[in-house]
Amino acid sequence: MMLIPGLREKPKYIIESTIQDVHLALTRFNHVVVFAEFNLKLNLLWVSLKPVNGIRLEIAGAIQELVPEAKLVSHI
Repeated sequence: MMLIPGLREKPKYIIESTIQDVHLALTRFNHVVVFAEFNLKLNLLWVSLKPVNGIRLEIAGAIQELVPEAKLVSHI
């Protein structure tokens, strides 16, 4: 789970660009990503993964490269 603080208050084009960046980062890991959902009301990204050691932090890092304001909330 990742939090992108304040995203819902941003202009629509920034929201769309941010979601596109998250999608771009996740496509690099399509072999392990099972499900991804962005809840704009809560500014939360939820990603379900296949069990692969160490991949959670790698995915979070890839998202943060494109969306630096994204914060990892949970990596369980």
